[in-house]
Amino acid sequence: MSANGAQGIRLNDADNVVVARNDIAAGAALAAEGVTAQDFVPAGHKIATAGIADGDAVRKYDQIIGFATGNIAPGGHVHSQNMAFQMFERDYKVGEQVKPVDMVAEADRATFQGYVRPDGRVATRNYIGILTSVNCSATTARYIADQFPASALADYPNVDGVVALTHGTGCGMAADGDGMGILQRTLAGYARHGNFGGVLFVGLGCEAAQLGFLMEVEGLKVGPTLGMMTIQESGGTVATVKAGVERIHEMLPIVNQVSRQPVPASHLVLGLECGGSDAYSGISANPALGAAADLLVRNGGTACLAETPEIYGAEHLLTRRAVSQEVADKLIAKIHWWERYVERNNGSMDNNPSPGNKAGGLTTILEKSLGAAAKGGTTNLVDVYDYAAKITAKGFVFMDTPGYDPVSVTGMVAGGANVVCFTTGRGSVFGCKPTPSIKLATNSAMYNRMPDDMDVNCGQVIDGDCSMADMGQEIFDKILAVASGEQSASERLGFGDQEFLPWIIGATM
Repeated sequence: MSANGAQGIRLNDADNVVVARNDIAAGAALAAEGVTAQDFVPAGHKIATAGIADGDAVRKYDQIIGFATGNIAPGGHVHSQNMAFQMFERDYKVGEQVKPVDMVAEADRATFQGYVRPDGRVATRNYIGILTSVNCSATTARYIADQFPASALADYPNVDGVVALTHGTGCGMAADGDGMGILQRTLAGYARHGNFGGVLFVGLGCEAAQLGFLMEVEGLKVGPTLGMMTIQESGGTVATVKAGVERIHEMLPIVNQVSRQPVPASHLVLGLECGGSDAYSGISANPALGAAADLLVRNGGTACLAETPEIYGAEHLLTRRAVSQEVADKLIAKIHWWERYVERNNGSMDNNPSPGNKAGGLTTILEKSLGAAAKGGTTNLVDVYDYAAKITAKGFVFMDTPGYDPVSVTGMVAGGANVVCFTTGRGSVFGCKPTPSIKLATNSAMYNRMPDDMDVNCGQVIDGDCSMADMGQEIFDKILAVASGEQSASERLGFGDQEFLPWIIGATM
């Protein structure tokens, strides 16, 4: 990164653009680059440092982020008006950058205060969840949860709350196939999640997503802390609410029995997410989170990158870190699936960035992906998972999810993520019960504008007040603190009940 006093942030010597640190007026000299701004350039946007001919590649991070759609003069503002997405061949060079991980000695590894379940699962929170099989039972599930405000849990100090996680599908869909499989896998993943001490399934009774079939297929069994009921069999809404409240009251003393104790950080599965991104995301918060992910991996834990459409154009940087051809092939197959998926839906892999992303300086999916992939740090890619599949590997892994934040995080939590770090430059607000979400601001202006929503100001890297390594350590320390029970900003605001959103794939009929 270029010197802190420079108006333009240079990310690599081979780049032909720099990023505006602040708003730059037309006619302003960028002395470090030897060019004069031809136009007004908003903060976070790109400025050409050399002439770029029509059709030539635009480079940032020493990677291709797009192609000029006309001649761009030195000092020109480079954005949607003169740069566009274009397909190009990428060399995957599988395993080229695989290297031994400098693991922390077991006796010296970081710890946190976690809950240890009788079956060995380790949790960062202790909720009772009410999960629905279908949208038709959503209101009933929420009625049950409404009977357990914080004041009703005073006698159960170790219980974080009773939360209803509802969704908009479960019927009007094929009874088998990918759509049903994803829904079943997601619901089962939440039912098994260590952060739930107890779970009650609530269904309607006649839906496609039959609870009995779900329990059988996923090997779930009704017991003291896992209940199942349907509105039709229970005698209607009022009767179901009454029975559900009674069932939760039976679970509460059991769920309250656990208490926090020191456990190794190797029990953490960290979900890596970004949303409401700007051009600073790939310069501050995302690489800082990558540094924190590296620290977690070195301490024996797991860091999970996701959002397959938002690594598109950067996947070759991940295949270089794949520990085997098999792992690389899994990732490449996901990329090709998404290409086919958007084609048959008359879409484009460049449907991102969003309008907010573009206002923040991101022009193409290639540029956004290169910044997003930085969340994954630098360690080896050890496995690739289907959406909502259980994450079992230690180290850096990838999960196939859409780029839509709540759908992506829902998949990672279903897979076992017990902490989530969410970077944002525009100011996303988000929570994901039963897993705490830590919000990382990419720039100081937004952090200061939205202090109640943000946990860490990674804008200090841009401001020159903190090194990337120190920011990574600060994030890692925050992860340990939140995993130990410190509330994140989104938890203090009560976020997380409405953001459960399983991936809906296939026809709705």
